[in-house]
Amino acid sequence: MIRSFFTSLLLLSGICTTLEAVHAERPFYACEPTAEDEMGPLYVQGAPERNQIGTGYLLMGTVKSATDCKPVANARIEIWMAGPQGHYGDDWRAILFSAGNGGYYFRSHVPPDYGAGRPHIHVKVSGDGYKTLITQHYPVENAGEAVFDLVLVPN
Repeated sequence: MIRSFFTSLLLLSGICTTLEAVHAERPFYACEPTAEDEMGPLYVQGAPERNQIGTGYLLMGTVKSATDCKPVANARIEIWMAGPQGHYGDDWRAILFSAGNGGYYFRSHVPPDYGAGRPHIHVKVSGDGYKTLITQHYPVENAGEAVFDLVLVPN
């Protein structure tokens, strides 16, 4: 019984040490950074600068700094997605920039169901002094718009 008590104590000590190490490595942010997601194999550089590639869906939000939640102006936002028929191509790519208040908007068709993946919009965001963020937006079914803030981590 005493042996199992000390064994349990040692295990708890190890768990606490591990948790302390995890928390020590992760910095505190005033705003939770946007979760990273897969880039996927269909990213292509050189999309045209535009805020619209279709109608029926509006994606909008604010690009912010994780450090203090302040807006990040002039962040480069690259977007690529499947077209209405479920195929990727140049017609379904865009580059836009956040405004002075960090705001952005993007109009497109509703992302389609295709293959094994659920409907999504790929997003790549870069800003001076921040790590590049690669993520995806997953629309809520039957929604015509969404707010998707993009919170960047400093370099």
